[in-house]
Amino acid sequence: MKSICTKACSCVLLFLLIANSVYSEAEQCRASGRIKGKKAPPGQCNKENDSDCCEQGKMYPIYKCSPQVSGRTKAYLTLNSFEKNGDGGGPSACDNQYHSDDKPIVALSTGWFNHKSRCHKKITINGNGRSVEAMVVDECDSTMGCDADHDYQPPCANNIVDASKAVWEALGVPQDQWGGLQITWSESSDA
Repeated sequence: MKSICTKACSCVLLFLLIANSVYSEAEQCRASGRIKGKKAPPGQCNKENDSDCCEQGKMYPIYKCSPQVSGRTKAYLTLNSFEKNGDGGGPSACDNQYHSDDKPIVALSTGWFNHKSRCHKKITINGNGRSVEAMVVDECDSTMGCDADHDYQPPCANNIVDASKAVWEALGVPQDQWGGLQITWSESSDA
């Protein structure tokens, strides 16, 4: 009788652990709200790197979170300029400076940027059969957009690694294909 009870308790405990694991995997970062797009004043939305400008009246999701970071976090790589007058808008959030696009640097979605906790830390980006190490210098704001501070561009999605041209070059992506690529990233060992 004691053996049956022990086996039953073990089975229930195992079931609960598996169910909790599946539930945790299923938990996702969901939109925390929406903002309404505003049309940019003439000349106010920089379309460099095929950047999108907000559309008047269109609703855009905003996020305060990003998917959980793992050893190989899935993300979407986009192209950004970190130079003055580039499509990235103002100076970088980590140091209030502009940076050369010839250096492998990135901006992370708000949740991954995590209140500047990843500033000046390196991440390893895997894509197109190659990898590159890049330094985090900015936030790709997932909580706001469609205003002057954000160059009248929509908020970033919650899974964005916004990268300089140096990152795209290091990954060996042909220039006519720059702009969007499924990747994985991880924190570098010397981060």
